[in-house]
Amino acid sequence: MKNLAITISILLLGLIQACQQETIQENAQWRGANRDGIFHETDLLDQWPDEGPELLWVFEGLGQGFAAPAVTTEGLFVNGEQEGNSYLFAIDLEGKLLWKSPNGKEFLGEGFSSTYPGARATPTVYGKLVYTTSGEGQIACFESSTGQEKWSVSIVDYLDGIVGEFGYSESVAIDEEHVYCFPGGASTNMAALDRFTGKIAWTQSAHRDTFAYGSPVLIDLSDRKILMNTSRHHLITVDRSNGNLLASYELEGYEYDGEHCNTPVYADGLIYYVANDVPGQGAIKLKLSDDGENITELWRNNEVMNNFGGLIAVNGHLFTTIKGNKLVALDPDNGSVVDSLKVATGSIIYTDNKFIIYGNNGTINLVNYEQEQLEPAGQLKVKEGSGHHFSHPVVANGVMYIRHGNALMAYRIK
Repeated sequence: MKNLAITISILLLGLIQACQQETIQENAQWRGANRDGIFHETDLLDQWPDEGPELLWVFEGLGQGFAAPAVTTEGLFVNGEQEGNSYLFAIDLEGKLLWKSPNGKEFLGEGFSSTYPGARATPTVYGKLVYTTSGEGQIACFESSTGQEKWSVSIVDYLDGIVGEFGYSESVAIDEEHVYCFPGGASTNMAALDRFTGKIAWTQSAHRDTFAYGSPVLIDLSDRKILMNTSRHHLITVDRSNGNLLASYELEGYEYDGEHCNTPVYADGLIYYVANDVPGQGAIKLKLSDDGENITELWRNNEVMNNFGGLIAVNGHLFTTIKGNKLVALDPDNGSVVDSLKVATGSIIYTDNKFIIYGNNGTINLVNYEQEQLEPAGQLKVKEGSGHHFSHPVVANGVMYIRHGNALMAYRIK
């Protein structure tokens, strides 16, 4: 009897550990656990050395692109490009290649867009599966341990999607049942796929609006689970159970190209968004109703614009970088700029009361944020890699990961 009790205890412990691991891996996705650019780390360096944080390793061979990695406790996954083909790479935490698997053609562009070729989307890890999208719109599901493909579908052929001028950049969203994507076609504007088979669960025509370049956000309200995303001219919410359109907010002034590249942020019933650098609305703060069926504008600041570097909401303040190489903080009540700091314009994340900004010029800035004050705390110049400095930083387990084209770097910041 005693041995039976011990055996049962061991089995239960193993089950608990497995569930804990599953939970950790579920949050390996674009811009952190909630897609809001916030990474929940502690005890990070308050000041970087003059030469920057310690470089742990460099992995080269990713090819063209600026897709950021998704990091788990066992390794990381990142999209790359080789000879025009899309690949998903699995790399261990020491920087060694575990496997790579093909995923159709990668986006190389034509004309002006050919100056921005390569991998775009961050993979999404959910349990023992990893999901990713190529720049040409192929969604695929792989076993995270082996790289074996479970299924793949073409957004264009299967869902009547449209490849935009700069390709598909969407990092698909995943829940217990579905993969959510934005084909951007007239008949299939948004779609949910069975996450185990890739079969269509539902499609939504919405406004028959073409897609933008952001990624969907999952929101669990008290009585409903919804999806939020931007299209060419709208910010919309839909019911995740059936795809029904719930609410829509028009994003004005984008007749030129409609390049909505940033992912909207949801926090405590509020939606924050910063639009790109063509004339438009700039930064906006919106109120989402409790049932997800109404969106109300609270304020806007037309002078604060950011193309694809992201935004952070902390204690009601909105932070982003703008042209002229500035990090700005916006007042929660009216959206006016209440603080700013000279840093290179680029991609922004937040962790442990610190902002990390990967500038488009290759400079990474650490900025402490204490008592609502911005204070510079270190700088690093990225020397490895090639191409544009467009990727977003990722922080996990005290390590900062930076993608620069062909290279992925890991820095110790704890």
